[in-house]
Amino acid sequence: MEYTQLGRTGLKVSRLVLGTMNFGPQTDEPTSHAIMDAALDAGLNFFDTANAYGWGANKGRTEEIIGSWFAHGTGRRDKTVLATKVYANMAADGDAWPNHDRLSAVNIRRAVEASLRRLRTDYIDLYQFHHIDRLTPFEEIWQAVDVLIQQGKILYAGSSNFPGYKIAQANETAARRGMVGLVSEQCLYNLYERRAEMEVVPAAQEYGLGVIPWSPLHGGLLGGVIKKEVSGGRRAEGRTAEALADSSVRAQIQAYEDLLDKHGLEPGETALAWLLTRPGVTGPIVGPRTPEQLESALRALDLELGPETLAALDEIFPGPGPSPEAFAW
Repeated sequence: MEYTQLGRTGLKVSRLVLGTMNFGPQTDEPTSHAIMDAALDAGLNFFDTANAYGWGANKGRTEEIIGSWFAHGTGRRDKTVLATKVYANMAADGDAWPNHDRLSAVNIRRAVEASLRRLRTDYIDLYQFHHIDRLTPFEEIWQAVDVLIQQGKILYAGSSNFPGYKIAQANETAARRGMVGLVSEQCLYNLYERRAEMEVVPAAQEYGLGVIPWSPLHGGLLGGVIKKEVSGGRRAEGRTAEALADSSVRAQIQAYEDLLDKHGLEPGETALAWLLTRPGVTGPIVGPRTPEQLESALRALDLELGPETLAALDEIFPGPGPSPEAFAW
Protein backbone atom coordinates (compact mmCIF):
# COMPACT_ATOMS: atom_id res chain seq x y z
CA MET A 1 0.00 0.00 0.00
CA GLU A 2 1.28 3.45 -0.92
CA TYR A 3 0.93 6.20 1.67
CA THR A 4 1.12 9.98 1.52
CA GLN A 5 0.90 12.95 3.87
CA LEU A 6 -2.53 14.42 4.52
CA GLY A 7 -2.01 18.05 3.53
CA ARG A 8 0.13 20.02 6.00
CA THR A 9 -0.11 17.37 8.70
CA GLY A 10 2.05 14.58 10.03
CA LEU A 11 -0.62 11.98 9.26
CA LYS A 12 0.32 9.25 6.81
CA VAL A 13 -2.75 8.09 4.90
CA SER A 14 -3.44 5.54 2.18
CA ARG A 15 -3.83 6.72 -1.41
CA LEU A 16 -7.42 5.44 -1.41
CA VAL A 17 -10.02 6.57 1.13
CA LEU A 18 -12.68 4.13 2.31
CA GLY A 19 -16.00 5.91 1.99
CA THR A 20 -18.69 4.46 4.25
CA MET A 21 -21.86 6.20 3.07
CA ASN A 22 -23.37 2.88 1.90
CA PHE A 23 -22.94 1.28 5.33
CA GLY A 24 -26.45 1.00 6.70
CA PRO A 25 -28.60 2.15 3.76
CA GLN A 26 -27.30 -0.44 1.26
CA THR A 27 -24.81 -2.62 3.14
CA ASP A 28 -25.74 -4.42 6.34
CA GLU A 29 -23.58 -4.30 9.47
CA PRO A 30 -21.81 -7.70 9.08
CA THR A 31 -20.88 -6.95 5.46
CA SER A 32 -19.77 -3.43 6.41
CA HIS A 33 -17.51 -4.93 9.07
CA ALA A 34 -16.11 -7.39 6.53
CA ILE A 35 -15.32 -4.53 4.13
CA MET A 36 -13.54 -2.57 6.85
CA ASP A 37 -11.59 -5.69 7.87
CA ALA A 38 -10.52 -6.25 4.27
CA ALA A 39 -9.59 -2.59 3.83
CA LEU A 40 -7.40 -2.53 6.93
CA ASP A 41 -5.81 -5.87 5.99
CA ALA A 42 -4.91 -4.35 2.61
CA GLY A 43 -3.28 -1.36 4.33
CA LEU A 44 -6.08 1.10 3.59
CA ASN A 45 -6.12 3.18 6.77
CA PHE A 46 -8.12 6.32 5.88
CA PHE A 47 -11.87 5.95 6.60
CA ASP A 48 -14.36 8.72 5.76
CA THR A 49 -17.89 9.12 7.07
CA ALA A 50 -20.37 11.83 8.14
CA ASN A 51 -22.83 12.27 10.96
CA ALA A 52 -25.73 12.35 8.49
CA TYR A 53 -24.88 9.05 6.77
CA GLY A 54 -27.61 6.52 7.23
CA TRP A 55 -30.00 9.19 5.98
CA GLY A 56 -33.60 9.95 6.88
CA ALA A 57 -34.78 8.36 10.10
CA ASN A 58 -31.46 6.46 10.28
CA LYS A 59 -29.12 9.46 10.36
CA GLY A 60 -26.07 8.51 12.38
CA ARG A 61 -26.39 4.79 11.62
CA THR A 62 -23.19 4.67 9.56
CA GLU A 63 -21.14 6.14 12.40
CA GLU A 64 -22.71 3.54 14.72
CA ILE A 65 -21.61 0.71 12.41
CA ILE A 66 -18.05 2.03 12.41
CA GLY A 67 -18.20 2.38 16.19
CA SER A 68 -19.29 -1.21 16.65
CA TRP A 69 -16.44 -2.32 14.37
CA PHE A 70 -13.95 -0.41 16.52
CA ALA A 71 -15.44 -2.00 19.65
CA HIS A 72 -15.10 -5.56 18.32
CA GLY A 73 -11.39 -5.50 17.61
CA THR A 74 -8.38 -4.34 19.57
CA GLY A 75 -6.04 -1.97 17.77
CA ARG A 76 -8.46 -1.12 14.98
CA ARG A 77 -8.95 2.48 16.09
CA ASP A 78 -5.23 3.10 16.48
CA LYS A 79 -4.58 1.86 12.94
CA THR A 80 -7.32 4.01 11.42
CA VAL A 81 -7.25 7.66 10.38
CA LEU A 82 -10.87 8.57 11.02
CA ALA A 83 -12.67 11.41 9.27
CA THR A 84 -16.27 12.50 9.81
CA LYS A 85 -18.33 15.59 9.02
CA VAL A 86 -20.62 18.16 10.59
CA TYR A 87 -23.36 20.36 9.12
CA ALA A 88 -26.59 18.39 8.76
CA ASN A 89 -29.55 18.79 11.08
CA MET A 90 -29.55 15.55 13.07
CA ALA A 91 -32.98 16.02 14.63
CA ALA A 92 -35.66 13.58 13.56
CA ASP A 93 -37.39 14.46 10.30
CA GLY A 94 -40.13 16.97 10.97
CA ASP A 95 -38.59 17.81 14.33
CA ALA A 96 -35.83 20.21 13.26
CA TRP A 97 -34.89 22.95 15.72
CA PRO A 98 -32.90 26.14 15.33
CA ASN A 99 -29.17 25.71 16.08
CA HIS A 100 -29.29 21.99 15.34
CA ASP A 101 -27.50 22.31 12.03
CA ARG A 102 -24.83 24.28 10.14
CA LEU A 103 -21.55 25.40 11.71
CA SER A 104 -22.56 27.49 14.70
CA ALA A 105 -20.40 26.96 17.77
CA VAL A 106 -23.30 25.35 19.61
CA ASN A 107 -24.00 22.86 16.81
CA ILE A 108 -20.32 21.99 16.37
CA ARG A 109 -20.13 21.28 20.10
CA ARG A 110 -23.26 19.11 20.08
CA ALA A 111 -22.37 17.33 16.86
CA VAL A 112 -18.85 16.31 17.83
CA GLU A 113 -20.03 14.87 21.13
CA ALA A 114 -22.75 12.87 19.37
CA SER A 115 -20.32 11.60 16.72
CA LEU A 116 -17.83 10.51 19.38
CA ARG A 117 -20.56 8.51 21.12
CA ARG A 118 -21.69 6.82 17.91
CA LEU A 119 -18.13 6.12 16.78
CA ARG A 120 -17.13 4.82 20.24
CA THR A 121 -13.90 6.75 20.25
CA ASP A 122 -12.50 9.65 22.23
CA TYR A 123 -11.10 11.60 19.28
CA ILE A 124 -11.59 12.26 15.56
CA ASP A 125 -8.52 12.66 13.34
CA LEU A 126 -10.15 14.87 10.71
CA TYR A 127 -13.33 16.83 11.45
CA GLN A 128 -14.77 18.19 8.21
CA PHE A 129 -17.26 20.97 7.51
CA HIS A 130 -19.68 19.21 5.16
CA HIS A 131 -20.79 22.43 3.42
CA ILE A 132 -20.10 26.13 3.66
CA ASP A 133 -22.19 28.08 6.17
CA ARG A 134 -22.88 31.60 4.92
CA LEU A 135 -24.56 32.52 8.22
CA THR A 136 -21.71 31.77 10.62
CA PRO A 137 -18.45 33.77 10.56
CA PHE A 138 -15.22 31.83 10.40
CA GLU A 139 -14.08 33.53 13.60
CA GLU A 140 -16.82 31.67 15.48
CA ILE A 141 -16.15 28.40 13.65
CA TRP A 142 -12.42 28.48 14.43
CA GLN A 143 -13.03 29.42 18.04
CA ALA A 144 -15.18 26.30 18.42
CA VAL A 145 -12.60 24.15 16.61
CA ASP A 146 -9.79 25.53 18.77
CA VAL A 147 -11.63 24.44 21.92
CA LEU A 148 -12.12 20.93 20.53
CA ILE A 149 -8.45 20.65 19.60
CA GLN A 150 -7.43 21.82 23.08
CA GLN A 151 -9.77 19.22 24.58
CA GLY A 152 -8.21 16.50 22.40
CA LYS A 153 -11.52 15.65 20.74
CA ILE A 154 -10.34 16.43 17.20
CA LEU A 155 -6.86 16.71 15.68
CA TYR A 156 -7.44 18.57 12.42
CA ALA A 157 -10.21 20.36 10.51
CA GLY A 158 -11.06 19.97 6.85
CA SER A 159 -13.66 21.23 4.41
CA SER A 160 -16.04 19.60 1.97
CA ASN A 161 -17.75 21.18 -1.04
CA PHE A 162 -16.01 24.54 -0.46
CA PRO A 163 -15.37 26.91 -3.37
CA GLY A 164 -11.85 28.24 -3.75
CA TYR A 165 -12.59 31.63 -2.22
CA LYS A 166 -14.02 30.02 0.93
CA ILE A 167 -10.89 27.89 1.34
CA ALA A 168 -8.87 31.11 1.18
CA GLN A 169 -11.21 32.95 3.55
CA ALA A 170 -11.20 30.10 6.07
CA ASN A 171 -7.44 29.75 6.13
CA GLU A 172 -6.69 33.47 6.23
CA THR A 173 -9.00 33.75 9.26
CA ALA A 174 -7.30 30.76 10.90
CA ALA A 175 -3.86 32.26 10.26
CA ARG A 176 -4.86 35.47 12.05
CA ARG A 177 -5.73 33.30 15.06
CA GLY A 178 -2.42 31.44 14.88
CA MET A 179 -4.17 28.20 13.88
CA VAL A 180 -3.31 25.57 11.28
CA GLY A 181 -6.64 26.01 9.51
CA LEU A 182 -8.06 23.60 6.96
CA VAL A 183 -5.79 20.68 6.04
CA SER A 184 -8.00 19.05 3.40
CA GLU A 185 -10.81 19.68 0.95
CA GLN A 186 -13.24 16.98 -0.11
CA CYS A 187 -14.68 17.92 -3.49
CA LEU A 188 -16.52 16.54 -6.50
CA TYR A 189 -13.71 15.70 -8.90
CA ASN A 190 -13.38 13.03 -11.57
CA LEU A 191 -12.59 12.57 -15.26
CA TYR A 192 -16.05 13.73 -16.30
CA GLU A 193 -16.38 16.58 -13.78
CA ARG A 194 -13.12 18.58 -13.76
CA ARG A 195 -14.30 22.06 -12.77
CA ALA A 196 -12.45 21.69 -9.46
CA GLU A 197 -9.26 22.25 -11.45
CA MET A 198 -10.22 25.88 -12.05
CA GLU A 199 -10.23 27.21 -8.48
CA VAL A 200 -10.68 24.55 -5.81
CA VAL A 201 -7.57 22.48 -6.53
CA PRO A 202 -5.33 25.56 -7.03
CA ALA A 203 -6.61 27.06 -3.76
CA ALA A 204 -6.02 23.77 -1.96
CA GLN A 205 -2.47 23.58 -3.31
CA GLU A 206 -1.74 27.21 -2.42
CA TYR A 207 -2.82 26.66 1.20
CA GLY A 208 -1.36 23.18 1.56
CA LEU A 209 -4.62 21.23 1.68
CA GLY A 210 -4.87 17.63 0.58
CA VAL A 211 -7.56 17.12 -2.08
CA ILE A 212 -9.94 14.20 -1.42
CA PRO A 213 -12.17 13.65 -4.49
CA TRP A 214 -15.63 12.25 -3.94
CA SER A 215 -17.72 10.45 -6.58
CA PRO A 216 -14.62 9.37 -8.54
CA LEU A 217 -16.82 7.34 -10.92
CA HIS A 218 -19.37 10.17 -11.20
CA GLY A 219 -22.24 8.11 -9.87
CA GLY A 220 -21.27 5.08 -11.98
CA LEU A 221 -21.01 6.94 -15.29
CA LEU A 222 -17.28 6.12 -15.46
CA GLY A 223 -17.68 2.55 -14.24
CA GLY A 224 -18.38 0.82 -17.56
CA VAL A 225 -22.08 1.57 -17.54
CA ILE A 226 -22.67 1.06 -21.30
CA LYS A 227 -20.64 -2.14 -21.33
CA LYS A 228 -22.72 -3.51 -18.46
CA GLU A 229 -25.91 -2.47 -20.23
CA VAL A 230 -24.93 -4.25 -23.46
CA SER A 231 -23.84 -7.42 -21.64
CA GLY A 232 -27.18 -7.65 -19.87
CA GLY A 233 -25.88 -6.52 -16.52
CA ARG A 234 -27.21 -3.84 -14.22
CA ARG A 235 -28.79 -1.00 -16.18
CA ALA A 236 -28.06 2.63 -15.40
CA GLU A 237 -30.44 4.27 -12.98
CA GLY A 238 -31.20 7.74 -11.62
CA ARG A 239 -28.89 10.54 -12.65
CA THR A 240 -26.62 8.20 -14.59
CA ALA A 241 -29.52 7.09 -16.78
CA GLU A 242 -30.61 10.71 -17.24
CA ALA A 243 -27.07 11.67 -18.30
CA LEU A 244 -26.87 8.83 -20.82
CA ALA A 245 -30.16 9.95 -22.36
CA ASP A 246 -28.17 12.87 -23.78
CA SER A 247 -26.67 11.59 -27.04
CA SER A 248 -23.51 13.69 -26.70
CA VAL A 249 -22.85 12.34 -23.19
CA ARG A 250 -23.48 8.78 -24.35
CA ALA A 251 -21.04 9.24 -27.24
CA GLN A 252 -18.43 10.59 -24.84
CA ILE A 253 -18.80 7.65 -22.44
CA GLN A 254 -18.79 5.21 -25.36
CA ALA A 255 -15.50 6.70 -26.58
CA TYR A 256 -14.11 6.30 -23.06
CA GLU A 257 -15.12 2.66 -22.80
CA ASP A 258 -13.86 1.91 -26.33
CA LEU A 259 -10.46 3.43 -25.51
CA LEU A 260 -10.09 1.35 -22.38
CA ASP A 261 -11.32 -1.81 -24.10
CA LYS A 262 -8.60 -1.27 -26.70
CA HIS A 263 -5.95 -1.20 -23.95
CA GLY A 264 -7.50 -3.96 -21.85
CA LEU A 265 -8.33 -1.60 -18.98
CA GLU A 266 -11.31 -1.64 -16.63
CA PRO A 267 -13.27 1.66 -16.59
CA GLY A 268 -13.74 2.02 -12.83
CA GLU A 269 -10.14 1.16 -12.01
CA THR A 270 -8.90 3.55 -14.71
CA ALA A 271 -11.01 6.44 -13.38
CA LEU A 272 -9.47 5.94 -9.93
CA ALA A 273 -5.96 5.55 -11.31
CA TRP A 274 -6.36 8.79 -13.29
CA LEU A 275 -7.22 10.72 -10.13
CA LEU A 276 -4.08 9.34 -8.49
CA THR A 277 -2.03 11.06 -11.21
CA ARG A 278 -3.56 14.48 -10.55
CA PRO A 279 -1.52 17.17 -8.75
CA GLY A 280 -2.61 17.82 -5.17
CA VAL A 281 -4.78 14.72 -4.83
CA THR A 282 -4.31 12.82 -1.57
CA GLY A 283 -6.63 9.99 -2.53
CA PRO A 284 -10.11 9.47 -4.02
CA ILE A 285 -12.98 8.16 -1.92
CA VAL A 286 -14.26 4.72 -2.85
CA GLY A 287 -17.65 3.64 -1.49
CA PRO A 288 -17.87 -0.15 -1.90
CA ARG A 289 -21.15 -1.88 -1.18
CA THR A 290 -19.46 -5.31 -1.25
CA PRO A 291 -16.00 -6.76 -0.55
CA GLU A 292 -15.69 -7.50 -4.28
CA GLN A 293 -16.10 -3.81 -5.12
CA LEU A 294 -13.35 -2.99 -2.63
CA GLU A 295 -11.04 -5.51 -4.33
CA SER A 296 -11.66 -3.82 -7.68
CA ALA A 297 -10.88 -0.39 -6.24
CA LEU A 298 -7.65 -1.61 -4.67
CA ARG A 299 -6.43 -2.83 -8.07
CA ALA A 300 -6.34 0.79 -9.21
CA LEU A 301 -3.34 1.36 -6.94
CA ASP A 302 -1.23 -0.93 -9.12
CA LEU A 303 -2.45 0.51 -12.41
CA GLU A 304 0.00 2.80 -14.21
CA LEU A 305 -1.44 4.93 -17.00
CA GLY A 306 1.07 5.80 -19.69
CA PRO A 307 1.41 9.21 -21.37
CA GLU A 308 -0.48 8.02 -24.44
CA THR A 309 -3.46 6.84 -22.41
CA LEU A 310 -3.50 10.00 -20.27
CA ALA A 311 -3.43 12.16 -23.41
CA ALA A 312 -6.29 10.18 -24.94
CA LEU A 313 -8.35 10.57 -21.75
CA ASP A 314 -7.73 14.33 -21.90
CA GLU A 315 -9.07 14.38 -25.45
CA ILE A 316 -12.27 12.62 -24.40
CA PHE A 317 -12.68 14.59 -21.16
CA PRO A 318 -10.85 17.90 -21.67
CA GLY A 319 -10.17 19.83 -18.49
CA PRO A 320 -10.75 23.56 -18.12
CA GLY A 321 -7.06 24.36 -18.36
CA PRO A 322 -4.86 26.27 -15.90
CA SER A 323 -6.19 29.28 -14.01
CA PRO A 324 -6.52 32.15 -14.69
CA GLU A 325 -6.10 31.32 -18.38
CA ALA A 326 -9.11 28.97 -18.14
CA PHE A 327 -11.34 32.00 -17.56
CA ALA A 328 -10.26 33.73 -20.78
CA TRP A 329 -12.73 34.08 -23.60
